[in-house]
Amino acid sequence: MSQNDPNQPRQPQWGAQQPAQPPQWGQQPNQPQWGQPGYQAPPKPPKKHTARNVVIGFGGVLVVLIVIGAAIGGGGGDKKSDTAKDAPAPVASKSGAAPAKKADAKPAAKPKAKPAEKKKVSDVATFKVWGNAPAGALGPIDITYGSDTENIQGHGVPMTKTLKVSKDAMYYNVTAQLQGSGDIHCSVTIGGKTKTAHAQGGYNICSAQLSGGLFGGWS
Repeated sequence: MSQNDPNQPRQPQWGAQQPAQPPQWGQQPNQPQWGQPGYQAPPKPPKKHTARNVVIGFGGVLVVLIVIGAAIGGGGGDKKSDTAKDAPAPVASKSGAAPAKKADAKPAAKPKAKPAEKKKVSDVATFKVWGNAPAGALGPIDITYGSDTENIQGHGVPMTKTLKVSKDAMYYNVTAQLQGSGDIHCSVTIGGKTKTAHAQGGYNICSAQLSGGLFGGWS
């Protein structure tokens, strides 16, 4: 077979331009291939920023936690503020100091002291001597008062003495003897009963006496 046989396909010469290939799937028609003039490499797909996405996600969770915590804390603060509003404000005194709280329980009232009981008139014997009784050669006037079980010496005129009455006493009396001259009176009183006597001049004796009755009382 001759090399110039027209029935055989021609082989392309080296360096001759290759015929255009049909476009592959996904390629644009008439787009130059790699190694041809005007070929441009396809754009690279963007890289996935995995670390940045993790940081952004963590920041979002932190923001949500902060918002929840602020909401809880704000609710507690509102309760405290409401309680503070409801409590009445203390009224300051003129000196500027806060008034002291009043005690709930009132102090027990102190029992009143009982007045001292007055002695009954019938429980006391009163002895009196009065008048003019100058001292004599034997000395001043001689006075004695008491009961059947006791005698007490008195001095001077006028004189007033008292004794507590004993239920066992039979009588109470007073005696006063002049010392050469004078004019005197004497008396003894128990429970509204009084006995009196009188003495004048010389060495006379003034004597007054109350005796206890069988059924009580004095006469």
